[in-house]
Amino acid sequence: MDVIPISPETVIRVTNLGYTYPDGTRALSEVNLLVRRGETVAVMGPNGAGKSTLALHFNGILTATEGKVEVMDLEVNKKNMREVRDIVGLVFQDPDDQLFSPTVREDVAFGPLNQRLSPEQVDHSVSRALHWVGMDGAEKRSPHHMSFGEKKRISLATVLAMDPAILVLDEPVANLDPRGRRTFLELISILDATKIIVTHDLEMARELCDRVVLMDRGKVVADGRPAATLSDVGMLEKHGLI
Repeated sequence: MDVIPISPETVIRVTNLGYTYPDGTRALSEVNLLVRRGETVAVMGPNGAGKSTLALHFNGILTATEGKVEVMDLEVNKKNMREVRDIVGLVFQDPDDQLFSPTVREDVAFGPLNQRLSPEQVDHSVSRALHWVGMDGAEKRSPHHMSFGEKKRISLATVLAMDPAILVLDEPVANLDPRGRRTFLELISILDATKIIVTHDLEMARELCDRVVLMDRGKVVADGRPAATLSDVGMLEKHGLI
């Protein structure tokens, strides 16, 4: 991917965001958040805090019931959905939610085809994305016969093939063995993109992230540097992280 320099430019702006699920469950309330170009931001909190719900707003899988989300000055709504999804790539926690085709190539090519790239450009995007995740030559394999770690890498490749400026990763190292975790962390660390990582992994947040946004009960309760935020034992205990 092209190098995206770190600058103060805001690429995501969340303003007074609220979201209530159709069954009446209140998931987000008055969420305000800025993400700047080139940052790596950890979104942390206990189960049910609203982390994944927030992540799903960044590329329009969910849309605000109150307030708004803007991506590079585009409001996330039906009108702007195609442009927003070209900018923001979302990698789900469970790779089986992302992989649905008989072959790796078909899965990784799905996004570029929807971007209406030429056949030659699609081939290039697929090969490049698989190379980035260390899965060269896997085009003809079935994702459903791969290991969990391989599926995670292919899931990431399906997003990288679209060359997004912003990556949103939901629990990217959950359920990986130590070697798979280390490999995936190394991969994430070298990707030149703005990154938002939903995670419970304190070590990963300390190692990879510039900021930690702590959520609880649908609200942002802290936002700061990892060294300070994650050393506040009382706050971490209060909000279920330790």
